[in-house]
Amino acid sequence: MLEKIQKAITIRSSTIRELLAEALGMFILMVFGLSSVAQVVLGRGDFGQHLSINLAFGIGVTLGIHAAGGISGAHLNGAITLTQCILGNLPWRKLPAYLIGQFLGSFTAAATVFGLYYDALYDFTKGNFTVTGPTATASIFCTYPAPYVSLLGGFFTEFMATVMLLLGILTIYDEKNNGALKGTQPLLTGILVLGIGLGMGMNTGYAINPSRDLPPRIFTAIAGWGMEVFTAGDHWWWVPLTAPVLGSLVGTLIHKLFIDIHNQPVLESGNEKEQPTVESS
Repeated sequence: MLEKIQKAITIRSSTIRELLAEALGMFILMVFGLSSVAQVVLGRGDFGQHLSINLAFGIGVTLGIHAAGGISGAHLNGAITLTQCILGNLPWRKLPAYLIGQFLGSFTAAATVFGLYYDALYDFTKGNFTVTGPTATASIFCTYPAPYVSLLGGFFTEFMATVMLLLGILTIYDEKNNGALKGTQPLLTGILVLGIGLGMGMNTGYAINPSRDLPPRIFTAIAGWGMEVFTAGDHWWWVPLTAPVLGSLVGTLIHKLFIDIHNQPVLESGNEKEQPTVESS
């Protein structure tokens, strides 16, 4: 009976399987990340600090990659997916499936964290969900610039943080260079995200991912924060969508110009030292 049920519900379309993998990986990433922010904000600093948020996002990235990596490659980032399509590493016909999966995972994670901390949210805000002010809670779910950050400064922060993200990822997964050992890439990618948060998280909260920022923002607009989530920070919402895409493209270009195109695989011969081979997941 169980075998028949399993056979009946098994999805044979590779595209749908990739959509589901991206959704689950993104859900895991975002539940860890958003719940850590909620705990810090609603706990008024008694249940964590900036470091705990960075650690939680790093753990979420690691586990999300383990969950989806073998099926979809675990992009978990719309900017990375678009870059892979531009480079020809992913068929354009699969772009909608990846983006939909990432959106569903991120949106559902925001709803889950909202439900998990609803009582604390209500107690903290007295039922008045605001985007700015002393009891602002919208930043639990999506990013907003610090009050001192200009729109241009915030854009540059997100751009550079995503450049560093791509440089790190391409280095970790570079089989022709000193790439990471198979099985360690998810952990190192999580550490990479932790490092970005520790070094470049103060100005904007380091969205570095359209799929991390837009779905929870839409959720907050629906769940009680209103359309101010799109107008706050001088209409900040479009920056986490565009800056990571440009940063992803530039980071990939830099890696290709400085490393990839000059580092062709060495052909093995009797007079040449055998090169170790590192497989990526």
